[in-house]
Amino acid sequence: MTNDHKGYLSLVLHAHLPYVRHPEHNSFLEEDWFYEALTETYIPLLDMFDRLKNEGVDFRLTISLTPPLLSMMSDPLLQNRYIRHLDKLIDLTRKELIRTQFIPDLHTLAKMYHDTFKRCRNIFVDKYGKDLISAFRFFQDCGNLEILTCGATHAFMPLVKNQKAASAQITIAVNQYKKFFGRNPRGIWLAECGYIPGLEDILKDAGIKYFFTDSHGILYGEPKPRYGVFAPVCCPNGVAVFGRDKESSKQVWSAREGYPGDYQYRDFYRDVGFDLDYDYIKPYLHGDGNRIGLGIKYFRITGKNNTKQLYNPVLAREKAAMHAGNFMFNREKQIEHLEGFLGINPIIVSPYDAELFGHWWYEGPLWLEFLMRKLHFDQNSIIPVTPSEYLQKGSKLQIIKPSMSSWGHNGYSEVWLNGSNDWIYPHLHIMGDRMVELAGRFPLADGLMKRALNQAARELLLAQSSDWAFIMKTGTMVEYAHKRTKSHISRFDKLYTSILSSSIDNHWLTEIERRDNIFPDIDYMIYSTR
Repeated sequence: MTNDHKGYLSLVLHAHLPYVRHPEHNSFLEEDWFYEALTETYIPLLDMFDRLKNEGVDFRLTISLTPPLLSMMSDPLLQNRYIRHLDKLIDLTRKELIRTQFIPDLHTLAKMYHDTFKRCRNIFVDKYGKDLISAFRFFQDCGNLEILTCGATHAFMPLVKNQKAASAQITIAVNQYKKFFGRNPRGIWLAECGYIPGLEDILKDAGIKYFFTDSHGILYGEPKPRYGVFAPVCCPNGVAVFGRDKESSKQVWSAREGYPGDYQYRDFYRDVGFDLDYDYIKPYLHGDGNRIGLGIKYFRITGKNNTKQLYNPVLAREKAAMHAGNFMFNREKQIEHLEGFLGINPIIVSPYDAELFGHWWYEGPLWLEFLMRKLHFDQNSIIPVTPSEYLQKGSKLQIIKPSMSSWGHNGYSEVWLNGSNDWIYPHLHIMGDRMVELAGRFPLADGLMKRALNQAARELLLAQSSDWAFIMKTGTMVEYAHKRTKSHISRFDKLYTSILSSSIDNHWLTEIERRDNIFPDIDYMIYSTR
């Protein structure tokens, strides 16, 4: 890299899943969300980081690992269930190798999946000893990766009414981050890019140096930003804010214009769980016997009709390399234009959901790897940076009061507050107030009482997850989202009543502690106003 650079690029991946853990069942369908993300996104990303590091590519990437995701990654039950999940897929692909042995193109794909699942098992068990968090920590300690925190349970912060409840979401997240990574988080990804004025004061109290908003969070701030979203701004209290660049986001994320829709890429929706003979795949389904996606997909997108052609990994790889080059070229031209127009070295902040890379867009990790290599070897006008690295350069930031924002449809919370999910919030507001009340009334609890108070805090946090409102709005797995929300509300209400009446059921408390065991070190006094 020479001194001819014209600007900076900060790629940000938001890695999050809702906390789904059901020890009361031998297997549970929604736990597959986690196992699929491990296989298709998180392990491929770590594998990519390892290759880049070994080959001397000085890459930069920012990723949020949310507290629910970290909790699931570190949970022995889910770790062992994931190994069981992989073993079933390895067994299925072994059968597929036999079934397809006389169909060369299909056999090649069956072998690709067989090798992929075996490699995932090897990386997860043998290389990292089931501890993926330490693997991410290694790359952060090397300076290639910056890991962000997020709200404790991915709560949509503009709709958390009680300030102590809002503060608890941030403080618990920071505490968990320090536990896993041995340092304070510098930045935070606010769930759904949800920001409301005043939230920066909670962030500063927790030691957070910067956060992100969608574009309009900065563009509609007061006063108007001098450089738009192409330079961070500073809240009056000193916390920095980075804004999302819409142009680079659209190139990757757009359902119509984005790279993932290319006809050479793997089709997400055609899966052997639906295509193959029922009796053949039944041993690999869940106990209810319903057909589900198993992650083995033999077809490419092909076109807009239902006629699909077999996936060709070689052609898909070539297209990923081409798209990585196109993305870099467009960023070079964008930065060149902005430098001349604004008179600064601009920064392009490009955030995406991490699960887009590998899960939804199978070739996403490959595209990202090509991009990292091209940025390192093939150009000298763009410097890839993490937000902290950029701030450390000491550029003077304009002081602005950001505007409320979210990402999602129309940009102002309506995905998380609408007719499908608005019934949630009166309950959450009452629960937040009551949790603060309990912390004030029982400041010195111990024994059974302290356990009940800590569990009440967990139930509130789990009910606040924005995932349930999102699922209700999008119409996928709505029954599960309703059930989870209502169960956490119900458990909190029972705990609140039994705490006030000193009639705590130890057997019942032990059971829900076993089920909802997130944040084992939680201290309910975090909700105290003292």
